[in-house]
Amino acid sequence: MLMSRQPGRMRGGRNNKTQPESKSAKLTRLDEYIKKRGAGVGDAAGAKRVGSGGVARARRAPEKDAERAPRDYTGALALLEFNRKGADAQEQQDALLWIGYCACHLGNYQRAYDAYSEILTGAVQASNSQQRKLEAEGKDGEAKAAGGEAKSQAEFFEIPREVHLYAACCLFYMQMYKEAEETVGHYDEEETSSLDRRVRAATTPSAIAARRRQIQQEANAEGGRGAGSLSDDDVAKRVDRELRLEDTSKRAPERALRNRLLFHIAHKRDDQDKLMMRHQDLTDTNEDQLSLAAIHYLRSHFQEATDIYKRLLLENRDDLALNVYVAMCYYKLDYYDVSLEILAVYLQAHPDSAIAVNLKACNHFRLYNGKAAEAELKVLADQGHALQANDLIRHNRVVFSQGEGALQVLPALGDFIPEARLNLVIYYLRHDGMQEAHELIKDVEPSTPQEYILKGVVNASVGQALCSREHIKMAQQFFQLVGASASECDTIPGRQCMASCFFLLKQFEDVNIYLNSIKAYMYNDDDFNWNHGISLAQTGNYKAAEEALLLVQNERYKTEYCYISWLARCYIMNAQPKNAWELYLKMDTSNESFNLLQLIANDCYRMGQFLYAAKAFDVLERLDPDPEFWEGKRGACVGVFQQVVAGKAAKEDLRDVLAMVRNTSNPQVEYMVRVISKWAASSGIKIS
Repeated sequence: MLMSRQPGRMRGGRNNKTQPESKSAKLTRLDEYIKKRGAGVGDAAGAKRVGSGGVARARRAPEKDAERAPRDYTGALALLEFNRKGADAQEQQDALLWIGYCACHLGNYQRAYDAYSEILTGAVQASNSQQRKLEAEGKDGEAKAAGGEAKSQAEFFEIPREVHLYAACCLFYMQMYKEAEETVGHYDEEETSSLDRRVRAATTPSAIAARRRQIQQEANAEGGRGAGSLSDDDVAKRVDRELRLEDTSKRAPERALRNRLLFHIAHKRDDQDKLMMRHQDLTDTNEDQLSLAAIHYLRSHFQEATDIYKRLLLENRDDLALNVYVAMCYYKLDYYDVSLEILAVYLQAHPDSAIAVNLKACNHFRLYNGKAAEAELKVLADQGHALQANDLIRHNRVVFSQGEGALQVLPALGDFIPEARLNLVIYYLRHDGMQEAHELIKDVEPSTPQEYILKGVVNASVGQALCSREHIKMAQQFFQLVGASASECDTIPGRQCMASCFFLLKQFEDVNIYLNSIKAYMYNDDDFNWNHGISLAQTGNYKAAEEALLLVQNERYKTEYCYISWLARCYIMNAQPKNAWELYLKMDTSNESFNLLQLIANDCYRMGQFLYAAKAFDVLERLDPDPEFWEGKRGACVGVFQQVVAGKAAKEDLRDVLAMVRNTSNPQVEYMVRVISKWAASSGIKIS
């Protein structure tokens, strides 16, 4: 998380007979709800607060049983809301800080933001009220005692400046990046004005005189030169420098949080200049390095993210959550077995972690299938987890089930799970919703390889359907960007993209080079086998093309004319015309069956498979009495006769030839029948 600090322990109420619980009772009950930190959550006590006591107290260490118990942020939130009733202003502020902390951990960022906003609004009102009071007292010339009392009351309402940053973090998580950046600006203004007020208060004539005396005493104690020679300006500059150095040291954690937040905002807003500026301000602290690794991950620089996480894991073996981060990187790098091995370390300690089990299911989906992934999620259900209440798991269950329930689940998740929109596009593509897919993705500015690939696929589909050269060219460019990138060129998707780019350019020799390099990993992938089969056929390797096309198992694919026509051509080129003819016989009468007949007739004729060429031309002639079909049939029938005479075809084929010839009313028919019959009679062949 961007925020790793907790607010301070809640202060108890003041002595009040109407208070239902004592201070210690409230603290004890709150600790019963909020246990010791889980993996990856900071354990520091909260920020310094001005008021009685000054600094927040450290949290009481829970017992070992409590360490194993999960954090009940919901229960803590309910207790905090209850304790706010009848509380004084300071307790209200403390409770709101805790409410923001608990709500943020529950993912209820709006409630957390409301709590922080309430603190800021209340502080402004109180500050304005105290300022007016101070001004009135100044006009009346009240004594220092009155001023001191008013000042203490103003301090009572002062809030930690980092509340602005906490509110900005909530806005960031709500994807309100512009507003988050503006809220950080409010923090900067408050920081500057607060420091200026301190400097002004410390450089008044009386304060400078007091500071000069202090410097004189220090010098005398050390036996050095006195401060008498220092002018008021010199003392003022020294005080200014000391205060600013003190503030820089004191506010270092806040400023680190501020820089990390602005770093992530710059990434989300795609502001490369600010991103690089914030990057340069990062340090070697764990929090900064985790933020840097997260940005690398979000920018698809998975190897760089892996290197950072592995280094941190070597230095912090007890931070088990780092194993999940490393496993996620290896998952993105397609090392699914390695991802599972590293993830097992975390699951051994936290077998009920929804995030970890979900990642394990994703690995099984990649290695095996959706059923294996569903079986892993069932473990969570058996442990009492409500799978339908987890948006990420609901999303992934749709993917594991090949899109079942996609239209009910994915549209509502598109705004906060980026993959939901992409998977909805894939669903539409698989269910002939090309136009809906194009509408969903046309305005998406791709930033990840997956987005570039999907935009390429959609544009290729639209281009082929509408014969649009513009869309085909866009698809080719998207594929080339991914396939030629340094991070993707040696991955399976990267090589598929280069193959798709060359496919659209009709450079099929290059297509085969890329597809052959990943063939071992895609044996059961119908889309791969489809494209590989067609590409092989385009280069004349019909034997391998036939094998690839026959690996396709999707029944919907196998009924498409493109698949049938290419498989028929492979059969013919591999001297299996009978199989091609059977493909035609299985089709219903349509324009596609008519086109297939033409393909069979012409390819069989060209390959010397005259019997099936004659059969195809015979059907074509009956469907469309075009003279060209008669000429083709006549030539094919003569070819069969020649093959029989040469002993290269069965004599029984002459019966089929004579039957087909007699179906045509043409003067040449009688002559052909007489010649064939005379030869058959002289050869002792019965053809009637």
